[in-house]
Amino acid sequence: MHDRLRHSRSREVFVRSGQVEFVKVGADTWKWRDVYRWLLSLRWPQFAAFVALVYVGLNLLFALFYSFDPKSVAGTTTSQWFLDCFFFSVQTLATVGYGHMYPQTIYGHIVSTVEIMTGVFLLAVMTGLIFVRFSRPIARVVFSRSMVIAPLNGKPTLMVRVGNENHHSMVEAKFRIMYSRDQNLIEGGDFRYFYDLKLHFDQLTVFPAALTLRHEIDQQSPLHGATLESLEAERALFFVSVVGIDPVIAAEVQTQKDYSWRDLRFGHRFVEIYRESQGKRRRLTVDYGRLHDTEPV
Repeated sequence: MHDRLRHSRSREVFVRSGQVEFVKVGADTWKWRDVYRWLLSLRWPQFAAFVALVYVGLNLLFALFYSFDPKSVAGTTTSQWFLDCFFFSVQTLATVGYGHMYPQTIYGHIVSTVEIMTGVFLLAVMTGLIFVRFSRPIARVVFSRSMVIAPLNGKPTLMVRVGNENHHSMVEAKFRIMYSRDQNLIEGGDFRYFYDLKLHFDQLTVFPAALTLRHEIDQQSPLHGATLESLEAERALFFVSVVGIDPVIAAEVQTQKDYSWRDLRFGHRFVEIYRESQGKRRRLTVDYGRLHDTEPV
């Protein structure tokens, strides 16, 4: 019984999706190909720390191998044999060539050959990882901290604001809002349902700045008659996604944000953030500092 429990714990995988954390039990927790995804998912400070740890660890390992033979390295410069082995390993792993220190025995030549091959492989892998991390497209889209429900043209409307933070327009942008809730079943219990909310517009040829996504809550809407209390009881969640093409790198980018019923503000609307300047040339000023601000209707 205890062996089964330990086996179950070892297969727990924690996956966070927005505000919800999933615990996968019984799933295959590790595959070698996952190392690549894990390295790309690290933040830059974590990635730099990982590279430094691997670099120092490899040099310490090969320094240990060199230290087994006191005559493997010639031209030592300090009185500390292991320290000389470490710095000789640093030179060899980086393939910078031999200066004052060099291998002088068959054992030293064998270890240095293996280390040079390791260094070439490590340099190629790290160069590829750094290139992918720098070249990976990122959708610089900001979402409003809250969603609002207020009358728009006399009709109750769910609204959320999104802004393009890039210094150029996103093209062929597509927008989507998905609504999820627990719904009681006739047979007992409940079931999680997902609904695509119909938007006033769900795609734009050009997405230059900021805009408000709107869903009219009519009789066909799954939000018809919803209140803050009913949304809390059904543990409502909203998922907003933006997919488009970055014209500078000619690649598709995507991002998303989720909202719970706690992030809904009834009877509020977003404040105006556009201001048109006077003059011969039409120019619109967009105040991103007020993108999250709302006001009572």
